[in-house]
Order: sequence, then C-alpha cells, then structure tokens
Amino acid sequence: MVHNSGERGRIRNIGIFAHVDAGKTTTTEQILFHSGRIRALGSVDDGTAQTDWMEVERARGISVRAAATRYTWRDVTVNVIDTPGHVDFLSEVERSLRVMDGAVLILSAVEGVQAQTEVIWHALRERGIPTLLYVNKMDRVGADAWRTVLQIRRLLSGMATPVQLPVGAEDSFAGSRDLLTDQASMEGSADAERFEQLLVETAAEHDEALLLQYMESGELPREELRAAIAERACRGELFPVLFGASNKGIGTQPLMDAMTKLLPPPPADGTTDGPVSGVVFRIERDPAMGRVAYVRLYSGTVRNRDSVRNVTQEIDEKVTQIRKIDGQRSEDVGMLAAGDIAAVCGWNQARIGDIIGSAAYVPGETRMAVPLLTVQVRWRNEAEYTAVVAALHELADEDPLLDLQWLQEQRELHLKVMGPIQVEVLTHVLSSRFGLAVDFGAPSVIYKETPAQSGEGFIAYTMPKPCWAILRFRIEPGELGSGLVYASLARPERLLESYQNEVARRVPEALQQGMFGWEVTDLKVTLLEGEHHVWHTHPLDFAVATPMGIMDGLARTGVKLLEPMVRFRLSVPEETGGKIMNELVQMRGQFDTPEVRGERMEIEGILPVATSLDFPARFGSLTKGRGVMSTFFAGYQESPPDVQAERTRTGVNPLDQSKYILYVRKALAQS
Repeated sequence: MVHNSGERGRIRNIGIFAHVDAGKTTTTEQILFHSGRIRALGSVDDGTAQTDWMEVERARGISVRAAATRYTWRDVTVNVIDTPGHVDFLSEVERSLRVMDGAVLILSAVEGVQAQTEVIWHALRERGIPTLLYVNKMDRVGADAWRTVLQIRRLLSGMATPVQLPVGAEDSFAGSRDLLTDQASMEGSADAERFEQLLVETAAEHDEALLLQYMESGELPREELRAAIAERACRGELFPVLFGASNKGIGTQPLMDAMTKLLPPPPADGTTDGPVSGVVFRIERDPAMGRVAYVRLYSGTVRNRDSVRNVTQEIDEKVTQIRKIDGQRSEDVGMLAAGDIAAVCGWNQARIGDIIGSAAYVPGETRMAVPLLTVQVRWRNEAEYTAVVAALHELADEDPLLDLQWLQEQRELHLKVMGPIQVEVLTHVLSSRFGLAVDFGAPSVIYKETPAQSGEGFIAYTMPKPCWAILRFRIEPGELGSGLVYASLARPERLLESYQNEVARRVPEALQQGMFGWEVTDLKVTLLEGEHHVWHTHPLDFAVATPMGIMDGLARTGVKLLEPMVRFRLSVPEETGGKIMNELVQMRGQFDTPEVRGERMEIEGILPVATSLDFPARFGSLTKGRGVMSTFFAGYQESPPDVQAERTRTGVNPLDQSKYILYVRKALAQS
C-alpha cells in the first residue's frame, strides 16, 4: 500500500478501454501473464479469461462489468480496470473513468477507429486523462499500421504519434522497434523515415526550444526526445501510439513499460496523513462478505475497524475488512491509503457515487451513458414476484442507471436500459445468479417534456386542516440541454428558509412526471412567493403542496414532447449510398452533404432514436455487410407535432388535488 509520496510514485491506476472485439480482455490477460500474476493464459473464446469472471461474460465472450485486478511490473504496482467494450455497458466505463489517472485505448489494426473508440476518446479528453493508444491485431489480414495512425490523427487527435516502428504486418508481423531509444537502426527504410518524422514533428510542436533545435539540425537527440514525449504524455498533451498482436503476446512487454513510464502516478494533491477523501465507484455482493464497495482513495488513510463518514448519505459506517481484489481472488490487507484502490467490506448502506470523508479531492463525474429505452419486466412464476423485486433492487444498487420503477399498485416493474444486449445479459444474470426466469417486453423510447411557453402555477393548500402552504411559481422554457434551473424570490419573513429549502428539494421530484408522465426538463422554475402559518403549518405541508403548484403551472403553460437523438457517421460502398440516404430521410434523419472518399461514401448527421431502433440490424443487409456505422447520443430535440407518447403515471396525479392530498398524507403517515 502507499505510505508516502515516494511510494505513491510507484503506483498506477489505469483503465483499459476499447470498442468491442478490439482484443482488450486478451491484452489484459497477456499483461497479467507477463507480470507473473497468472501462470497460464486464459482465453476469451474459451471463457477462461481472468477478468471475464461473470458467468454471462464467459458464455458470450464479451466483457459486461468493469473487472478490477492488479499486478507489479518493474517495482510499480498497477491497478487495472478492464472495462466493457459494448455500447450497452457504457455506465461501467463511465464509473471507471472517474477513478483512473491514465488510460490505454485499444484499437484494431484492421478496423481502426470504431464507434465506441470515439465515444470513449471524447470522454477521456473531457476529463484530461493521459492516454496511450495501442494498435492491436497487427498480425491479422488487412492490418495496416500507417493507415491506422493517420485515421487516429484525423478522427481522434493530431497529437497522437507512433513511438514504435512496426516490423512487418499480417503474417510477417514480428514486433516493433522503439523509436525513443533506437535511432541508428531506423535509417534507410521509407517506413522508418515517415514514422520517425511524424514522431519528431509532433514532439516539437508547441515546444519552441525543441522546434528550434529540430529546424537547425533536422533531428533531435534521443534523450531529449524521450524526456519530452514522457513529460507531455503524462500531462495528457500528446498521445503515444504502440503496436502489437496480443493473441500471440507480441508487443505486451513494451506496452507494460509504456504504462509505467508514459502514464502518470496518482496526483500528489492529497496526502496519506491528510483528511480522508474518496469515492465508491462499484458495488458487488460477495457470498461470504456481503456488500462490497470498491473505493478509490484520493487523500488520507482508511484502516480496518475505522468508522468513516459517508458524506453523500450523511451517515457513518464501520470498515470490517479492506481487501485487494485480483479478478476473483482477494486478500485482506487491513489498510487503504491515498492514491490506491481497494474493496471495502462492512459498508452496508454504500451506493455507487458516494463520497467518503470529504469531497475536497474527488473529481467530478462524466456523463456518457444515457439510457434511452425502457423495458417492462415480466415474471413467469407468480410465486416469484417478490423475489424478482428483491433481485432487481440488488441489480439497480450495482448499476443505478437501471433506475428501477416499481409500480406496486399495478404490480409492474420497469427498467431503463441502453440496448438489447443489456436486456439479454440481465435475463442471464437473473437466471444464473438468482435462479429466476423472467421475460422483458419490447423496449420503448424514453421521451421527455418541456414547457411550451411561460406561465405561473399556484397552490393554496389550506384544507383539510391542520395545514397551511401557499406557493406561486413562475415556469419558463429553458435552452435545450439546460436541465432544471431553480431560484427563489420568496421573502423569508413570509416563508421561512427551512420551508423554502423543502420546496427546493421537492421541485425536482415533482418534475419526474409531467403532463404525459415523462420527466420535465430544460426549464426555469422560480418560486415567486410563498406563505406559511405560524400555527397551522406542518413541516411536510410544502412536500404535499409543491407538486400541486408545479403541475398547476405545467397545465397552464402546456408542454412539448422532446425525443432522444443519436449522432451517426456512416461509411458505405458508393453504390449503396442512394438507398441509405433514402432510408435516413424516411427515419426523419438530418444529414450533411455526403463525402466521397475513394469508392466509399461518408454520411454524418442525426437521427431520432424512435424511428431508428431497428436500423442497425437492417444496415448490414442494406450495405451487403460492407457498411460501417458509429452512433452516439446527441441529446434531446423537440418532437414533431404528430408524435404522441404517453407514459403510465405512478401514484395519483397532483392535478386531482383532493385525491392527491389524501394519497400523499396517507403515504407520509406510513413513512
């Protein structure tokens, strides 16, 4: 464990990311093997990979959950998170990003930059995480290192540069030479010259002293070049590109060296003897230990039997064990210090995203995963209803984005999902882990609502006594993507601060279901005035009144439906371009003028999710299997007037005030 800043320099927290099937889990497996952490190589195809430990992962050959493991290489301890590559499991990727200090992004030398590659790249750049690019599958037919480097520079970053020269390709690929140490052996080859030139020019860019030296002599001394690359790579200003064939173990050791030399140690902001500051980034259930919380600690030290403050939930919980996790194996180490990651047992209330100790050193979240679909869960055996509810509560604990909606009166269960593979995995998990047989209904799109115009909402909740809560709101449409902006102009002498705080807390809850039952967003709500009564007001009166005032306002302003959109990039054979564009128009797609590159056509634009649910499945046959499509979430946009979508409301509508008051009073009395 890390005891001081010197030892902190001997630790790395690295996420391994990739598009599905780029060879990410195989690369992790080779790293563990070369480090001596495992004695025999597992296989993704055979279902024996160390980091694919869920039964469903072994069965499908894809990673579903972010698996944590660690190894030691050249006296450096490396915590590795092997993340899922499939777009349906972006929430796992998102949570991993928050706790990483560096990243390895794996691409295939054949397919190059793919859909998920771009999504992850943008998230890594948004967080400023230093990143190595590892071009895998150099031994495959069609592998082309130079083409992939140029594509990386065009689609990801002009500051990406090869630090190795691949020797051969496809069947003849024999590894790579290190451009940072080995100048003499580079000379004389055309390939060597262009790789070398790209490296030197990228290193000299934005560095006046190096640029001047390069302009004068036409080259840079290896030592200076190596230092410049390492410094700028660790700051996330330059992105080294390496090459390999992980299924054969070629390129693994140079990648491991680069992970320790070209990616940074944990930041030195927090100290081991400073205040405790960390975040829970994953929850699991262990058959023996119960609930296990994975924690990244940024400052301070936590030991067995310590009572630690959970700032998010405002509770204190005692640590029973601190375990270093290595795939499925773990050992009790008794201590977690700043800069490190471990699994903490004993925190039975902890949830994903909870801040422990203090928020001072914890970075913010990155929102990549936005579930755009909702599915209803149906159980086959009526006797298993309560068991299904309990199992889904447990799974929603582990992945909060599932956002379980349990409609008790209707005996209905609804989940939010990213796509069909996630539904398939959930079915498998409920069967293998809980022994429950369930079916999922057809996915439906998650719409949102926004006010159609400005207006006011008013409520005078003064009957049946004892109660007194009077509120007047102004509701205005906001910019697309602005969410909720709330303000209060109420005078404290007429409405106490404590009651104003209760209103502020209840407004987001009241907006969870609008006129059509969807979440209301992109609006400004202002509490113009309010009134309490010195004798009649009960503290919970404003919890009852707020939804009625908000819904009264929405009924007056009216609402517009918003639909989710995806941004797409298509590359198709030129002869199928006309057919594809016709399909895009039919789906209400908006796109720029297509670009023709060689014999292929590239089309970029946006599509409504609702009209394009089955498009990825049809796209293959439309392009005879030769099309390439990448999509990522592009926010919400106003729906055309003819689109109608309503969601069944949970509970009683606050517009039916007398019925709503009785319903809420009864619920509050029971809580």
